[in-house]
Amino acid sequence: MVDQPKIKLNNGVEIPALGLGTWQSKPEEVIHAVEYSLKEVGYRHIDCAWAYANEKEVGEGIRRSGVPREEIFVTSKLWSTRHNNVEKALDESLANLGLEYLDLYLVHWPVHLNPDGNHPNIPTKPDGTRDVVEDWHIRQTWEQMEAVYKKGKVRAIGVSNCSEKILEQLLPHATVVPAVDQLEIHLYNPQHELCAYLQSKGIVPQAYSPLGSTGSPLLQDERASAIAQRHNLQTADVLLGYILAKGYVVLPKSVTPSRIAANFKGALAAHKTLTKEDIEQLDKVAAAGKQKRFIMPPWPVDLGFRDWPGHTPLNMHI
Repeated sequence: MVDQPKIKLNNGVEIPALGLGTWQSKPEEVIHAVEYSLKEVGYRHIDCAWAYANEKEVGEGIRRSGVPREEIFVTSKLWSTRHNNVEKALDESLANLGLEYLDLYLVHWPVHLNPDGNHPNIPTKPDGTRDVVEDWHIRQTWEQMEAVYKKGKVRAIGVSNCSEKILEQLLPHATVVPAVDQLEIHLYNPQHELCAYLQSKGIVPQAYSPLGSTGSPLLQDERASAIAQRHNLQTADVLLGYILAKGYVVLPKSVTPSRIAANFKGALAAHKTLTKEDIEQLDKVAAAGKQKRFIMPPWPVDLGFRDWPGHTPLNMHI
């Protein structure tokens, strides 16, 4: 098996630092992507979610790979309409995946949407805005997350898309500190201050959309490309290795076998090759005028991120 970095979470569980993302992977494609990544390439970490609508196919890919369950780290996520019944949502994800437990279960977004609204995923109000349950506090969700963790249905629990502001609302009430916070982290949205805060609390940052999401726009970055050329690497290798070098988990997504393999091998190669000076140069790219987010759902709530342009904050708990 390919030697790859692992990170020890705050409860002692080890997570492979390089995982396969499955967001926007079509069901018929993700079966083969998961099977190939595990069986042929060496991935041992699969990141999925109920809201991606492909959990059953992810589970089928895991089974077809023939890799023993205990060797695979599987993550799924609690969708926003399901904060009022975490265990039921978890049980559905387990059934979809055909698994008896998850290695990591995350709160997908720190916003509770009306579970009795006009849509199972994105209920809306008459004015078209998302139908948020405004008197719900994140601690009510987290209490249930802690309960399924203590039952042994998941090996670790964490959050996703949570700012320091949200975590400051959650942590005083937590008996189990979140193991990770999965965020949009990449060259143009490095979130240096938030990641430093997370690490000070023993929470591991996880990077989704590390190449800039749809179309991988960060592959055109001149600084990353120059560093790649200097080390005889690909630009994608540098973008992924940069995140690994910072001690974060990185989750590139692809359904193309050649790209799945290249992301894995290239990220590990760059992780070993990038110098301290390379990392320092890459750390400065966003602040030099390229700061940009690609994933900004229209939540009618202040998520507390400092770099969420065009967002209208509301004074409410979430």
